[in-house]
Amino acid sequence: MRPLSVERLREYREIDVPVTSWSTIRIKYNAYSVPSRLRGEWLRVRLYEDRLEVYHGGAHQLSIPRLCGRNGHRINYRHVIGSLVRKPGAFARYRYREELFPTLTFRRAYDALIESLSGGWEADVEYLRVLHLAARTLESEVETALELLLAERTVPLADRVRLLVEPATPQVPELAVPAVDLVIYDALFEPELLQQVSA
Repeated sequence: MRPLSVERLREYREIDVPVTSWSTIRIKYNAYSVPSRLRGEWLRVRLYEDRLEVYHGGAHQLSIPRLCGRNGHRINYRHVIGSLVRKPGAFARYRYREELFPTLTFRRAYDALIESLSGGWEADVEYLRVLHLAARTLESEVETALELLLAERTVPLADRVRLLVEPATPQVPELAVPAVDLVIYDALFEPELLQQVSA
């Protein structure tokens, strides 16, 4: 009898998928968002039991928790917000629009914008600017700013949120630069100078 070859089984399967114009990929009947810079590219995806690892040009791009079942979606607003800010009219028709409300506070802010700006395009633009600010800074700080504005019954316009989130330009203190005595460095090479400096 021949000896059995012992080889470790691969923990994943690899498949190549295209990125759609909406910055999504479809894996096993589920949709996942990827960064918008990858639109139109082909990606190699490693399917693990619990996650997906996405590669482009041999470089690891991101890891995504894997969905179970069919017709699910996992959309990260940070992946698509750049293109939506440039084309805000697409927000109203975006298939995964509900995924662009990371918390209930963001949804309440959008509803307040719809009510105060009489709905439509202007409210969408303002909300996308708020969401873009959350993607560039900290989502938790933007959420806190939105909560403060909503508690004061103030319309949560993007400029108002930005004033609460982004700090004022910090003042750079003027520091006096001390003069450097180079004799100390010369003393490292000539011991007799070291004695003169210490005396």
